[in-house]
Amino acid sequence: MIYFVTSNKGKYAEAQAIFGDLIQRDIGYAEIQADTLEEVAACGMKEVAARLQEPVMLEDAGLFVEALQGFPGVYSAYVQKTIGNAGILRLMQGIERRNAFFKSVVAYAEPGMQPVMFTGEVHGQIGFEARGKKGFGYDPIFYRGNVSLAEMDLVEKNKISHRAASMRALKKWLDSR
Repeated sequence: MIYFVTSNKGKYAEAQAIFGDLIQRDIGYAEIQADTLEEVAACGMKEVAARLQEPVMLEDAGLFVEALQGFPGVYSAYVQKTIGNAGILRLMQGIERRNAFFKSVVAYAEPGMQPVMFTGEVHGQIGFEARGKKGFGYDPIFYRGNVSLAEMDLVEKNKISHRAASMRALKKWLDSR
């Protein structure tokens, strides 16, 4: 049994679709200000692993917009809470090159082991408008071709998403042990 530490029900649903047997734990942990998702995940995992003493995983993700020099990046959750999708679309006004990518870092640990990390990315573009009601966060403004992630159902999204890629890498690692 693996405990997935997150307060985000959308993240949990995506992970549950891949792992099946997973328990959500909304216990919170300190998220440091850092330059990389890996640093944030590693620091969070130290705290979480010490507190739970069970097989545990957590995930940190970010949206990196090329025209904004990688912003919001590691600050994606804060930016989503403060300016949201409408704010990102305002920042992108007048910008034609809208390449962006999501990156996910999943950290996993068991008692007595050093944490391991797995990453996943999905590349696309920031749309000119928010579309779709599925998903969460930046999904309505992140497009693959002509479709936003928020227009995809969970099965379709999990075929391509950054989070699904990092979670599948962890699952493959666990299955090979």
